[in-house]
Amino acid sequence: MDQLDALRVFVRIAESGGFGRASDALDIPRATVTKLVQELESHLGAKLFQRSTRKVTVTEEGRAYYQRAVELLAKLEDMDGMFSEAAVGPRGRLRVDIGSSLANLILLPRMAEFRTSCPHVQLELGVSDRHVDLIGDAVDCVIRGGALTDTSLVARRIASLDYVTCASAAYLKSRGVPQHPGELLERYDLVGYFSSLTGRSFPMVFDRKEESVEVDPRGSRGVMVNESTAHLTALVHGLGVGQTFGFMAKPYLESGDLVQLLPEWHRPLHDLNIVFERTRHESARLRAFIEWTVQVFEPYDGRKA
Repeated sequence: MDQLDALRVFVRIAESGGFGRASDALDIPRATVTKLVQELESHLGAKLFQRSTRKVTVTEEGRAYYQRAVELLAKLEDMDGMFSEAAVGPRGRLRVDIGSSLANLILLPRMAEFRTSCPHVQLELGVSDRHVDLIGDAVDCVIRGGALTDTSLVARRIASLDYVTCASAAYLKSRGVPQHPGELLERYDLVGYFSSLTGRSFPMVFDRKEESVEVDPRGSRGVMVNESTAHLTALVHGLGVGQTFGFMAKPYLESGDLVQLLPEWHRPLHDLNIVFERTRHESARLRAFIEWTVQVFEPYDGRKA
């Protein structure tokens, strides 16, 4: 058994979730993939995967082995790349996941800069508002908001985004302008946001000095969406009142299509992080992407407003 080849196969299966996907990604026969895994499991005396007709999952032993395998392969990759990267810079595949609005309005408009500075990095950008499994989905890093719950991961804060409460000018013309958050459920349709993973709705939050109010949009006759760009579209087209990120609402507020409401009430800033596995940070291409991303998001950081 070539243990190095077996490690690469094992890691790719763990990240992609299937023997066939690993075979395609590594461009080697499926039978070779199966044989290398069997030999590796026999060598270790441990089961690395649970197989069924529908999916492949990593065992507890496999997850522990995966962490060491990724670390070892990353070190080998860095060793091999020491000389080539000195000449041409970071290289290789980099898979990033990011929310729809962040991708379309912030990251992609400036992506040409990263491509210019790191032309040998093959970037794969997964765009959605769902949370991904860094290991199971073969992702190098994700850009996401909220608190980090997995202690095996590292989160670097890149911005704290502010919110604005708003509605379309046309909608307000027929309903009037609210003077207090307590009026929203009684008199207005609300455009809410719910998790695509859990289905849980996120309340609208209003803080003013010592007073705090939470409003559940599901208590209104409005609409609920689970994707950030669609949420903004619903607000712009007059479906009700909602809270969205300030950077998303800004052009519509400036044009008059949206109107800011309850400006004396504020919602806490939304921390935005770039999240990655500790061992992956040794990758030169990931380090380069992280440093570039920090610069890209700096103008949107509400802490510096």
